[in-house]
Amino acid sequence: MPLARAWSVALIGIEGRPVEIEADIGAGLPGTKLVGLPDAGLREAKDRVRAAVRNSGQRWPDSNVTLGLSPADLPKDGSGYDLGIAVAVLAASGAVPTPKLLDTVLLGELALDGRVRPVRGVLPALLTARKAGYRRAVVALESLAEGSLVGGIDVVGAERLGELIAWLSDEGRLAEAEPERDRTPPEQSDLADVVGQPEARWALEVAAAGGHNLLMTGPPGVGKTMLATRLPGLLPELGDDEALEVTAVHSVDGSLERDSPLVRVPPFVAPHHSISVAALIGGGSGIAAPGAISKAHRGVLFLDEAAEYGGERLEALRTVLEEGEVRIARSRGSVRYPARFQLVLATNTCPCAPPRETECSCSPAARRRYLAKLSGPLLDRVDLRVRMRPATAMNVAGEQQPEPTGRVRERVVAARERAAKRWSDHGWQTNAEVPGPVLRREFALPAEATRLLDRGLNRGAITARGADRCLRIAWTLSDLEEADEPTADHVAAALEFRDRRAA
Repeated sequence: MPLARAWSVALIGIEGRPVEIEADIGAGLPGTKLVGLPDAGLREAKDRVRAAVRNSGQRWPDSNVTLGLSPADLPKDGSGYDLGIAVAVLAASGAVPTPKLLDTVLLGELALDGRVRPVRGVLPALLTARKAGYRRAVVALESLAEGSLVGGIDVVGAERLGELIAWLSDEGRLAEAEPERDRTPPEQSDLADVVGQPEARWALEVAAAGGHNLLMTGPPGVGKTMLATRLPGLLPELGDDEALEVTAVHSVDGSLERDSPLVRVPPFVAPHHSISVAALIGGGSGIAAPGAISKAHRGVLFLDEAAEYGGERLEALRTVLEEGEVRIARSRGSVRYPARFQLVLATNTCPCAPPRETECSCSPAARRRYLAKLSGPLLDRVDLRVRMRPATAMNVAGEQQPEPTGRVRERVVAARERAAKRWSDHGWQTNAEVPGPVLRREFALPAEATRLLDRGLNRGAITARGADRCLRIAWTLSDLEEADEPTADHVAAALEFRDRRAA
């Protein structure tokens, strides 16, 4: 009985596993059976592929065709197996030779007329293929730019199934990726546009330099959102490994730009407060899809009107902020997505949110209930807290010309380079990533520098987690001042940033 094999990749989150596609043409009534735990979309592949093969000038076998996807116990979803199924059937029927199939991965959906359509997750799939030792990969022409980001594997693009058949028969060539062009980075909003708020501007700079989480509290219209949207402009571009991590998440999500898929600028994600828990954390039926927190990986997650999100959504962030990844269990399997982001919260001081606090009509109980939506455990994971007040004609007129983003960014980048050099042996990039035990043991500060922090711990004004975060902020402040290590003044300033009265 004729039997042939092709190869594709199954994705579980952003982690992949090679899938062997077997096609067996045997005796019996004409029909096509697909086995190997396919989902509903994949079960329809046999009808799409049969039409695509016929419309590409090839003959579909007039007998019983059995298609097996191995490992058989691995759930498989999506339409990315279409190309492999079509080639496996054609190879089993003798229409195409098999030598090139032995070390080639095929990724693409087939239209009924034989066109090859792009699918999600090409980048993480090819990373898996390279790790498994495959030499080549065939993807849709629209996915060629994304596939070419993976080095160590030859990636070619096919526009139609007929082109792939000709290539397998050594009668034609497939498209190769063009050299990547230098792309002008997108224009960022300038920090000089923000009027007043020197304390908040300084907190934003510290947050950018150390990768710290930030809470801004104040009445509407004082510039909380303006400051938050300018944070990505202060951050350095992503390194090669970080860019591939972020691009892999966006590839699975299907939100990559076709012409320039590599994500170099730290992402900025600002969901509406009506977002569901599944959309925020990740979820959905079958294999869970990445949520907003994973799309913000290596970037900024901005929650405006944070008190309106509700306890369930906000409390779901607590573990993620500590671990830098999210694990989601569903009936079809468990997935892990990276989620190491900077959290920026902005909230009003009360439900009525008047321009000036003296005009507030809320009762003390109502104000407490409103701010209590930001729980103590969540706030304990927020490094910097700043209280913002309305700008007045007097303090704006007396203020110097605000610094532009470029000048502040130079200081941020210099501070980050100092931190990265200090933690390079441990693999950390920013002060916010450093575990507390390392700060207390290997990089312990003199007793006179931490005396104020010890006093706060003894009085119960700060938790052990809060003390660790104070140390991280102190190291960031010392990096901005180009000091060798934090002093007592840096620790005191870090404590001031964590003052609960600023929440």
